[in-house]
Amino acid sequence: MTDYNFNEAKNWFEELRNQLIKIVSEIDGSDFIKTNWTHRHQGGGTMAKIKGSVIEKGGVNISSVSGKFSSQMQDKIPGAKDNPNYKATGISVVLHPMSPKIPSMHFNTRYLMTTEQWFGGGMDITPCMDFKNLELYHQGLKNICDTHDSKKYSEYKKWCDDYFYLPHRKEARGAGGIFFDYLKNDWEQDFEFIMDIGKYFRDFIQSTFLELKNEKWSNTEKDLQLIKRSRYAEFNLLHDRGTKFGLETGGNIDAILMSMPPIAKWD
Repeated sequence: MTDYNFNEAKNWFEELRNQLIKIVSEIDGSDFIKTNWTHRHQGGGTMAKIKGSVIEKGGVNISSVSGKFSSQMQDKIPGAKDNPNYKATGISVVLHPMSPKIPSMHFNTRYLMTTEQWFGGGMDITPCMDFKNLELYHQGLKNICDTHDSKKYSEYKKWCDDYFYLPHRKEARGAGGIFFDYLKNDWEQDFEFIMDIGKYFRDFIQSTFLELKNEKWSNTEKDLQLIKRSRYAEFNLLHDRGTKFGLETGGNIDAILMSMPPIAKWD
């Protein structure tokens, strides 16, 4: 394991967390409530949550933990069969806006080390109605991917579309984005990509909230948002790998379930 690589990734996730909290707090006019937690093996993290007038519920979590994978997990994680010890660091962000005209936004990037080491993560959005900047959003992600590897955008977009799919409803959770895992080509280039994605998410949430937070919306549109949130909840509880990973490795339950919407409705 390379401690330098791990610390570089950890420091970036913490720096990005600080930037996101500052931006969201200024937009909403409310402060985050921060809670530190300790992992059952080693390490821990900080959960930062906000409930305000623009962000109905939001969270920005960071963690850096280590331990040993259980025998059940060793077969699922690359490099864990040779040695069950692991280290992991990452950032996870979910923002559920008050306005139904603004999509829910999800982002995470992580770095995991066993006898192998890799990055994973992605970002996606879940509008409940037509989002006028959708094409621009996807084009921005494509531009970043193309800068690093022109073949990757279509792969990462499909991965996202396939991953955030509700098979029991035969529908997508949202409007997609990109999703990737086991990124372990050239460490410096991979890390540069991870930082670029984080910066894109930072800039996207800032511009989107500032543009749309004051637009009027109706009770009918709010109902559409609550129904769409039910799909968000179903995916997180039934299919999300990050939720399962966090629970199986002894992570903080409140932080793991932070991404659940504040209120939802089933039609």
